[in-house]
Amino acid sequence: MDFVYRPPAEPLHIQFRDQGLLVVNKPAGLLSVPGRALEHRDSLESRIRAEFPAALLVHRLDMDTSGLMVFALDKDVQRALGRQFELRQVDKVYVALVSGDLQPDSGTVDLPLIVDWPNRPLQMVDYERGRPAQTGWQVLARGQGNTRVSLHPKTGRSHQLRVHMQALGHPIVGDRFYAPAEVVAQSDRLLLHATRLCLTHPQTGEPLEFDCPCPF
Repeated sequence: MDFVYRPPAEPLHIQFRDQGLLVVNKPAGLLSVPGRALEHRDSLESRIRAEFPAALLVHRLDMDTSGLMVFALDKDVQRALGRQFELRQVDKVYVALVSGDLQPDSGTVDLPLIVDWPNRPLQMVDYERGRPAQTGWQVLARGQGNTRVSLHPKTGRSHQLRVHMQALGHPIVGDRFYAPAEVVAQSDRLLLHATRLCLTHPQTGEPLEFDCPCPF
């Protein structure tokens, strides 16, 4: 598939900042971290570090996904936040628009995932070699042949939400990797947004909740 990287030119959307961490709303179409090619160097990480040189990456979102990302402002905070993600102590909620009439109103997808090596960066379900992956889902609304859902990943595998929705037979609208052409054509972006992030502040022990309204 042909692809030209055209990241959006817009200012940083900082949701929260203190002495230990930053929470930022990443726009769709912007890489989380720089790619190898020169034309892929622009990323949220590089833009953040231009303004906050001490900022350190904690986790990533797919380039096509918008929404909340947290950055640490020192190595101790980075290690502590990384540990929270590793131990699944961070609550993440996404909103997506998926193709078709998803039934029932809620459920859980439990399908192991592995990289599809001949077709990287795509992932696929593999019951023998895949790593465990679970996603909870809840229907928010239905209409016009699609379903709006909230997604609650219990693991953090690459492309997990995209592959799990495809596996249910309801790929995410605008998903150029996993949706058929007619579903891709419904939107000029992937309709997947990281809308909520809940974690514990490593320095204060305070529970933090961040919400970012869905833009679609």
